[in-house]
Amino acid sequence: MNWIMRTLDREIKKHRTNNPFEIAKNRNIIIRYFPLGQTLGFYMKNVRHQVITINSDIEDYLKKFVCAHELGHAILHKDENTPFLHKNTLFSKDKIEREANEFAVHLLLHGENLEDYETKFDVLRENGIPLEMERYIFF
Repeated sequence: MNWIMRTLDREIKKHRTNNPFEIAKNRNIIIRYFPLGQTLGFYMKNVRHQVITINSDIEDYLKKFVCAHELGHAILHKDENTPFLHKNTLFSKDKIEREANEFAVHLLLHGENLEDYETKFDVLRENGIPLEMERYIFF
């Protein structure tokens, strides 16, 4: 089991839920909604406050996935400034995004019996996860 899955399991056990909104609330992470155009959401930490911003104009099912993805950043990369890292260091922004996607998919699918579905796309569609995340599902 990789470090992301260990971290995810700890969070779910600690908060007794896989709901990203509840976990964020329990961790005192501020969630706010603004119209963001093409941006789905983002995570930032200023001083001591962690903030997840979600595009208020997207569908509700997608808000849950975006919250889970940004919660992944809040937990896995809580002190990272990704634009700074991307431009000025060797640490890949793409790697950070992949880790947050993996966290989000597995958080939302925690407890799901994947054998009940015929395809990966059925799993994604039924759980409100974008189809592009199929690479993070293993049967």
